[in-house]
Amino acid sequence: MTPWLLPLLPAVAGLAVLPGPAHRGYLGAVAALALAATLALAAAAAGQEATLAWSGALQLRAGMPPQASVMAVLVPAVALPVCVYAAAHEHAAGLRRLIGLLLLFCAGMELLLIAADLLTLLIAWELVGACSWALIAHRWQAPEAGAAGSYAFVITRAGDLGLFVAVMAAYAGSGSFDYAALVDLPPSLLVLVAAGVLMAAAAKSGQLPFSPWLFRAMAGPTSVSALLHAAAMVAAGAWLLVRLQPAFAALAWFGAATMVLGLATALCGGLVALLQTHAKKLLAASTSAHFGLMFAAVGAGYPLVALLHLLTHAAFKAPLFLAAGTAGERAGHYELPRLRLGRSMPAVAAFSAVAALALAGLPPLGGGWSKEAIAGAVAHRGPAPALLAMLAGGLSAAYALRFQWLAFGRGTGTDTRGRAPGTAECAAIGTLALACLLLGVLWLAPLRDRIAIVLAGEIPASPPGEQLLSLLFVLAGLALGAISARRWLAPTAAAEWLGLPRLIERLFVGPVTALSQTCRRVDEGLLDAPVRGIAAFGLRAARGFARFDARAVERGARGAAGLARACARLGAGPGERLSDGAPASVARLVSFGGRIAPRLQGGLAHQYYSLIVVAAALLGAMLILGS
Repeated sequence: MTPWLLPLLPAVAGLAVLPGPAHRGYLGAVAALALAATLALAAAAAGQEATLAWSGALQLRAGMPPQASVMAVLVPAVALPVCVYAAAHEHAAGLRRLIGLLLLFCAGMELLLIAADLLTLLIAWELVGACSWALIAHRWQAPEAGAAGSYAFVITRAGDLGLFVAVMAAYAGSGSFDYAALVDLPPSLLVLVAAGVLMAAAAKSGQLPFSPWLFRAMAGPTSVSALLHAAAMVAAGAWLLVRLQPAFAALAWFGAATMVLGLATALCGGLVALLQTHAKKLLAASTSAHFGLMFAAVGAGYPLVALLHLLTHAAFKAPLFLAAGTAGERAGHYELPRLRLGRSMPAVAAFSAVAALALAGLPPLGGGWSKEAIAGAVAHRGPAPALLAMLAGGLSAAYALRFQWLAFGRGTGTDTRGRAPGTAECAAIGTLALACLLLGVLWLAPLRDRIAIVLAGEIPASPPGEQLLSLLFVLAGLALGAISARRWLAPTAAAEWLGLPRLIERLFVGPVTALSQTCRRVDEGLLDAPVRGIAAFGLRAARGFARFDARAVERGARGAAGLARACARLGAGPGERLSDGAPASVARLVSFGGRIAPRLQGGLAHQYYSLIVVAAALLGAMLILGS
């Protein structure tokens, strides 16, 4: 079976629902069937490869190595309950568009996962970015939603420039886009490709300094946040590093830079999440922190550990977002200190508790094992990275407990003006929470070893002392979370990414805006000035012609009219008499000639002679005068 069917099937389903019925049941059923079929195809296509000829020189390649097969199954497995939740929970207005975009989002992600060359990856990367923009700005009628979608799109596009550089460098060095050809690149170009890939991955996965776009993405619907943070766009960056880490392993700086970036983001994200009072933003900051741990594992040289944490993270982060969205819909807001909806939503609270414990990293849940595995992986690069990873794990336990306590604790309660969650919403959250429990099998050593063999990776062993120390960090984090939940944390600037958005505003947005304004003034002053001068001259000339027309032409017309009237009066008086008198005079002259003409023919010789003499005299006079 060709792997191309994996992106094709959800894409066709996504386009098909757009013109169809808007009934919630119909939309949920179509999405569920399409994603279930995609999941089955992903399982059946394991190990398959395919090539699609674009032109004589360019080909698109797809491949399903074991790790890609796992990810290809993960995306529809998470998207299926999320789409069912969306069909039952989200607003009816625009629901067809939302479900269609979610399916297209899954299609783009599947194409990204099966890509075996940088060109196919770039196409999928762009499709995922465009879908994320449309999904975040889904409620485009609200001004903040459109601005948030544009902000997230621009920030991630800035990082995408790195991927464009990497693609061009790879083709310039090898004449091919294939992943397999990267190892043959000259060292200088391989450095360029690795740096570009790291930059693009950091932007997509919300790593420093790109992290603030995750907060702005919270303007999107809850189902969008759940899919985007669990198994789609944010996961794309970590997956790219997992997929290409073997090609960059020879670069000494790549591993160190990736690990430092990941640990820094994990700590900053954990601190921001601990200070946040907005439920969805707390979860968004925790997403950034946990993907930072995945980056650290890749930098330490253990991409399989990062992949397994990506799986467990998807399992607990999706239900947490869905639970937070349900609570926000019920209360009408997302302010944690005013939620405490455990009594009014017991089922959702129980499912959220399972996912929150996995987020905290407590055994025997799968999230706890993968976090310990990351600490063990970075410990192979020294004790300092291991301690920092454990500290990030402790912060994760703190904000996980704080979230669960404040959102679903048994307090005095708060507003419950919204509707209660329905069966479909609870079933979707419960299914994902069950996956968190099932992933606890990762604690079983024989299964873990088998996974390492099948997925062709390495899982480092952690000494018992190291695991005990990591567990102590988790317990300390739980204590810190309990204290922070009991005490009111006033919103501070530090909760907004430690002031990073303001720094970005000052360093980039402000200067770029000022430069744009300067360019506008230069454009208006130098380039537009001649045009405006010509326009002003034309306007003045037109006004002058108008005045001339009003004064001279109209006066000339009035003069001509007066002359015409004078001529008319002249023609009506002397002219008429002249025109009438001339024919009458000629007639009288002819009449006179007619009367005297017979007299000249009277037969008298002396009259003839007299005429002859007169004629001769006239002729002589004419000859004399003519000479």
